[in-house]
Amino acid sequence: MKIDTKIIAHRGSKGTRPENTLISFQTALDDGADGIETDVHFSKDNHLIIMHDETVDRTTNGSGLIVDKNLAEIKHLDAGIRFSPEFKGTTVPTLQEVVELLIRDHFSGIFNLELKTNKIQYPGIEKAVFDYFASINYPFQLIYSSFNAHSLEILNRLDPQAAGAKLFKTAAKEAKSLKKDHLISDFHPDIRWIKRHPFFAPAQNLRPWTVNSTEDMQYCFERNMAAIITDFPARAVQVRTEMREGIE
Repeated sequence: MKIDTKIIAHRGSKGTRPENTLISFQTALDDGADGIETDVHFSKDNHLIIMHDETVDRTTNGSGLIVDKNLAEIKHLDAGIRFSPEFKGTTVPTLQEVVELLIRDHFSGIFNLELKTNKIQYPGIEKAVFDYFASINYPFQLIYSSFNAHSLEILNRLDPQAAGAKLFKTAAKEAKSLKKDHLISDFHPDIRWIKRHPFFAPAQNLRPWTVNSTEDMQYCFERNMAAIITDFPARAVQVRTEMREGIE
C-alpha cells in the first residue's frame, strides 16, 4: 500500500511552539510538513490578522476582541509568553507576513486558510482575502476552509477555480450539500467523527483534524486519506516515514 497522505501543520507546530506565529510556521516547515493551516480575522482597521480565537485573551497578554483593535494595538501584544517565557516578545502576524515567510522558504505545499466567520461575520473579509491573493504570485496550493458555508459560497463566486473545504464536527449534511453543488472540493471533519463514519466520503476527499495521537495518524495513513491536520507535524512525519519503510 502506498501512503500519499499529506501532513498539514495545524496553526503551525502548535504542539511545540506558540500557535499561529511565524516561529510556529517556520518550525513546521523545518520539520517537513507538507502544508500549513492557519486562521484569519479582520482587525478594527480591516487588516487580515492571523489568530484562532475571536479574542486575544487565550494566546496573548492582552484582552478583548480582535475586531475592536487596530493593527498597531495588536502588534503590541505578546503572542509567545503564555506558551512559554522562552518565546516572550513573539508578535501576532498578519496574513501578508505569513505568506511572505512561505514565499521566502520557496514553499510549494498546501496553504490552508480558514476564514473564522462562524462567530463574527467580518463583512467583506472574503473579498479582502481574495483581492490579496489575486495581487501576488505565490508558489503554494491555496485551500480555503470555514465552518461558515456562506463564506465558502462567497469565495466560490469570487474565484470558482479556488479549492474550498467545509470544516465540521457533526454537521455532515451541509458539507455534502456544498460538495454536491460544487461549492467545495473536500471535507475537513473532526477525526473523532470520521472514525465513527468511515464511509462518509472517499479517502482522497478527507483532511481530518486534529490528528495528534500515533494511533490516529496510523489510522489515516492506512486509509491513504488526502491529508491530516496535526499539532505535531514532526511526529506525523516520523510515523509516516516508519510506515512507508515498513511497507517497503
